[in-house]
Amino acid sequence: MTDGGVGDVTDSDPGPAKESAGISTLFFSYSRDDQMRAVPIINLLEKAGFAVWWDGLLAGGERFSHSTEAALDRAKAVVVLWSKSSIHSHWVHDEATRGRDRRILVPLSLDGSLPPLGFGQFQVIDLSKAKMNSDDVAVQKMFRAVQALHEGEVMQVGQSLRPAKPALSRRTLIVAGTGAALVGSGAAAWLAGVFGKGSGASNRIAVLPFNNIGNNADQAYIAEGLSNEIRATLAQNGALEVVGQASSAAFVRGKADPVAFARKLRAGFLIDGAVQVDKDILRVTIELIEGKTGISRTNRPFEQPMGDILAVQREIGGAIAAELSGKIGAANMAKQVYGGTGNVIAFDHYLRGKDLHAHAKDEAESRQALVQFEAAIAADPDFAAAHAARARALAAISGQYGRADEIKTLYDAAIASVRQAVKLAPRLADAQSILGLLLFQGNFDAIGARGPFDLSRKQGEGDASVMARFAAFCAATGRDGDAVPALDRAVLLDPLNALVHRIGGMVHHAARRYPAAIAAHRQALSINPDLPDTHARIGQALLAQNKNREALAEFEKETHNWSKLAGLAIVQHRLGNVAAAQKAMAGLTGDRETVSFYQQGQVLAQWGRVDEAIAALGQAKTQRDAGMTDARVDPMLDPLAKQPAFINLLKSMGLA
Repeated sequence: MTDGGVGDVTDSDPGPAKESAGISTLFFSYSRDDQMRAVPIINLLEKAGFAVWWDGLLAGGERFSHSTEAALDRAKAVVVLWSKSSIHSHWVHDEATRGRDRRILVPLSLDGSLPPLGFGQFQVIDLSKAKMNSDDVAVQKMFRAVQALHEGEVMQVGQSLRPAKPALSRRTLIVAGTGAALVGSGAAAWLAGVFGKGSGASNRIAVLPFNNIGNNADQAYIAEGLSNEIRATLAQNGALEVVGQASSAAFVRGKADPVAFARKLRAGFLIDGAVQVDKDILRVTIELIEGKTGISRTNRPFEQPMGDILAVQREIGGAIAAELSGKIGAANMAKQVYGGTGNVIAFDHYLRGKDLHAHAKDEAESRQALVQFEAAIAADPDFAAAHAARARALAAISGQYGRADEIKTLYDAAIASVRQAVKLAPRLADAQSILGLLLFQGNFDAIGARGPFDLSRKQGEGDASVMARFAAFCAATGRDGDAVPALDRAVLLDPLNALVHRIGGMVHHAARRYPAAIAAHRQALSINPDLPDTHARIGQALLAQNKNREALAEFEKETHNWSKLAGLAIVQHRLGNVAAAQKAMAGLTGDRETVSFYQQGQVLAQWGRVDEAIAALGQAKTQRDAGMTDARVDPMLDPLAKQPAFINLLKSMGLA
């Protein structure tokens, strides 16, 4: 018996099928070395109702070539099991070629291997981590791919055939190489078919975290970085509604059902991808999945040297955006990506820095991210996005780990860096947003921050983070009418982002809508139960409603030390537990290396010690305590509202 096994399926229930019972309509091809692992997959397909032709069905003495030819001619689907062994099998290549040429190929990957060049017309379904039962997401994807090739017929697991929805054409978007385009006119035809006028296709898209084929931890940043950059590119298009990073990242490969996930995000389409780096060769495959059906289209894989990584991310984002622009009837779409680089070394450092910043667990990792951003800038001083990212990293280090004596230096460096980003790319919404944030939080210059924030609002409607920052700024400066629409937009774009919901709580709290504020904070905690400074904000909303016992329970759950101690000092004082209140206050004043003057001001104001409270807030401003940005709308400071010294303090920040 030869190396290349074969398979082919017949529908077990004739139903409305055109073939009579017992005639195979699914051909299964695999390497003899993989037979033990192939049989369970064949069994799954047979249990789903398909009659599979494979070489195990051949009777003794039967002519192998004749049987193979007949099965291939009859097949409605050719399922090929790619592996490290089968990619070197001439039999498997020949059978896959027949399936490809007839456009009925369904490639599976047994061990994560991508098909060889010329054999990737359809998106590879990765079974390397599948549980090999009918409930597994990858197995269900295999069923759907086979079902779609049975014209007008769809087999549900354990059920008889019934009429199917019209099958979608199966084309893929693959890009690679400097200046490389989407694979010729095929990509345009593919997108035209999906987003053609009158198709009623949704313009809401989620870019899933790309799969790091091979699971090389040292290269994981490439897959994640590419998906993030493509998402950012698409988000610059006002005609598209691109789901934010936090919500898209909630997709768990191998566990989440794409259809259910798309429904949860209300996304018309999901963009998935696979990235493989092998000896400095980069292979990228992009898959577009219809949200309602989970059906995808793909084309052949493409490989190029790692030096072409910039072309990959640009061409994917740019080509999808350009095609969508025409197909969904949008008049205005971004024609370029702002703030980018043409330097591959700079881009690599930038991706590494973003990965470190996003996953930093401590100060050391945050500073490593800063080093990567500075290396990116050294490689390309005109890389605006890297300057903005450096500013964000400096601000994070200052806010989370900064000592009282270095906060000003860190903020000044951050502001200088983001000013350079804005100078290089004035239309980069993220840079304008960060500039506004740092001017407000670092310099307490609400008047100076308004311009960059308002520009970011106009330029960044597709970026949930930009919208959320703008909403928080407007809430803190008394512009509730501008804050609420921006908040709604941020939640729409990134509904599974806990930080966005916490900002929602801040917006409602500032407007004294306390029940709405509590609801938003609880939504944030439902997404991330460990989100710091969230139980305390619920406690403050309860304090504002004189629900002191309930507030105490929330403060006791808080993990952010300053917020917890301030809340306990206030609520215990209200409850008459003076010793407990003083103990909490002592915790705030005893740490001389960190800055808690704002929280001290809150406590002193609530204790009725007005002059001391104003003095503490003055210290907070001098030390650049970012909490001061809440001073205008914080109900804990209400006892100071009519004090001339407090009013002058607000005026000095442009808040009164």
